[in-house]
Amino acid sequence: MVYLYHCDAANEQLHVKGEDFKYLIKVRRHSIGDALGFRNKDDIKTLHSYKLQKIEPRSAVFERISSKVFEVKADKALHVGWCVIDNKSIEKVLASLNEIGVQKITFIYCERSQKNFKPDFKRFERIIEASNQQCGRTEMMELVTCKGLAQFIEENPQTKVFDFTDKKLECENDFETVLVGCEGGFSAKEKELLKNQEVFRLDTPMILRSETAVLAVASKILL
Repeated sequence: MVYLYHCDAANEQLHVKGEDFKYLIKVRRHSIGDALGFRNKDDIKTLHSYKLQKIEPRSAVFERISSKVFEVKADKALHVGWCVIDNKSIEKVLASLNEIGVQKITFIYCERSQKNFKPDFKRFERIIEASNQQCGRTEMMELVTCKGLAQFIEENPQTKVFDFTDKKLECENDFETVLVGCEGGFSAKEKELLKNQEVFRLDTPMILRSETAVLAVASKILL
């Protein structure tokens, strides 16, 4: 853990209770005198350093040492258009995408997306918050939905598409927005819609699951 979110971060004194208390004291075994970082979601860019002053039966008391603006974010900004798949599959890679530095994910209902799948943004945001505390990132990944590919391409005309093609993704390629399909890929109608977009593939003979493809493409572009 690089820092911990707390609604009172910035105050001279913090009282940490509940699950955060259990994690810091019972799991991480912090002791009196240890210095820890805290951030407030209302001002996530500011890092507040606190010293552990007292451990009570159900709470820990921290005194503020210093506060400074300290941002941690990716050098590049990548927007991923991701055709909707099962939430469980998204959850498997969401923290990793956050650590890599993906700035925004737009979940798109494509022809082969199962319509009963609805992105669980509340759960996704909890995963992202936990990931931020672990990796140190100081911005919240943006999560939105889009009704279809036509609207997404109209709003993001520079989109590049991951699909079957001869062109391989190279490290020096410049990407702002990338589109990845769901299981089964794009339909014939969607391929026709995307015919004017630049299309690329990864250098592998394997068929990748949608979540594997998103993670691999984001890693190649951002890292």
